[in-house]
Amino acid sequence: MKGYSSDLYILAFDHRGTLTKGLLGVEGRAPSGDEVARVSSMKDIIFDGFLEARNQGIEGGDPAILVDEAFGIQVQEKAKEMGIKFAAPVEKSGQKVFDFEYGDEFGEKIKEVNADFVKILVRWNPDDDTDTRQIQGERIKTLSDWLDENERKFLLEFLVPASEQQLESVGGDQSRYDSEIRPRLAVQVVEEMRERGADPDIWKIEGLDTTDDCENVSKVIKDGGREDVIAVVLGRGANDEKVNEWLRAGSSVDGYKGFAIGRSIFWNSLKGWHAGEKSREEAVSEIANSYLSFISVYQNGS
Repeated sequence: MKGYSSDLYILAFDHRGTLTKGLLGVEGRAPSGDEVARVSSMKDIIFDGFLEARNQGIEGGDPAILVDEAFGIQVQEKAKEMGIKFAAPVEKSGQKVFDFEYGDEFGEKIKEVNADFVKILVRWNPDDDTDTRQIQGERIKTLSDWLDENERKFLLEFLVPASEQQLESVGGDQSRYDSEIRPRLAVQVVEEMRERGADPDIWKIEGLDTTDDCENVSKVIKDGGREDVIAVVLGRGANDEKVNEWLRAGSSVDGYKGFAIGRSIFWNSLKGWHAGEKSREEAVSEIANSYLSFISVYQNGS
């Protein structure tokens, strides 16, 4: 059965390049052993924040995590032991064109990791050149078909980066692009991906400002007998105020069932810990509170 029946509250921390580059300043080379250990420690802090929130009690949906194997294999193992639902990425980090982290061996890796949800991140704009969309479409279909055959849940996250022309049309204003142009493009991207064989259970959608925009996306993801397919709101590292706006817009829409938020929850806490300005306990507690706060906004609109 395609789709997912419960609300999902996903704390997303499968970030790889974002952490090595953004917090450790590693660029143009592989991280050293010490740097890998540092990022792994960050994953442990985020997971402990998740556990602290879970221990306080989360009702009305399934708390879950999204974590990578590269820096978070220990978290994946703990999640399995504790019966915590988790998603794992299979895409190469930081690529403009989606490709598999493990090449043709992706199926073996998915079986080995044995996550509840298999996730990819794809950058896709309807104005991209035909070859790029063709290549990405074929790769997504390959994964989608494999997941169907192996009865595994598929979480597809897409971003719609503005083309130069699209940005120019709104005077170079990213927030105008987000509110005036991106909602229409998001619908188009879903249609284009579906036409090429993408068939996820869960679409991870960049936040949209209005309920109407969310409804337009919801209609198109459910089209063609996909009534139980759901959308979750992603945070894109935005500030709390903006993320809350997106959560409120999605929360009342049939088909939107929760969120997958990462940097908006953990970034400032990790930054503070990494700089020695916050204790580990403070970082863990902040992450727990931020995660619970987003759940509250989603559930109650406040």
